[in-house]
Amino acid sequence: MMHSMTRVNGKILWANMHLLFWLSLVPFATAWMGENHFAKNTMTIYGFTLLMAGVAYWILQNLIIASQGKDSVLKKAVGKDWKGKSSPILYMIGIAFSFFNEWLSGAVCVFVALMWLIPDKRIERTLEHLEKDKNNW
Repeated sequence: MMHSMTRVNGKILWANMHLLFWLSLVPFATAWMGENHFAKNTMTIYGFTLLMAGVAYWILQNLIIASQGKDSVLKKAVGKDWKGKSSPILYMIGIAFSFFNEWLSGAVCVFVALMWLIPDKRIERTLEHLEKDKNNW
């Protein structure tokens, strides 16, 4: 995502720091959840941490697209972005499940992780196409 950028501003830097902050809390939430054998409150905190990381990623992505303009490489590459839009919704469902059944909550978190495990080559393909078009001129 960062390779698609042509310029950076303060908002993008702050959004990146926001994402890094939430990602830095994931090991703590994971360890706490494991130590307490997937207790309801720890599953809620784990889901919340992942939700906030997903929201921070979405904010960063949208700020990059806004700063690069309507014809930005990232906007072309992202397209409809079903993974990015569905992840926070699924995390909220997982948080809701944590109040009733912590195993369902964990299953939702695992599903989202597996969804992102498949590499997303959209940005690479878009950059390659732009490079080929540039070389053809």
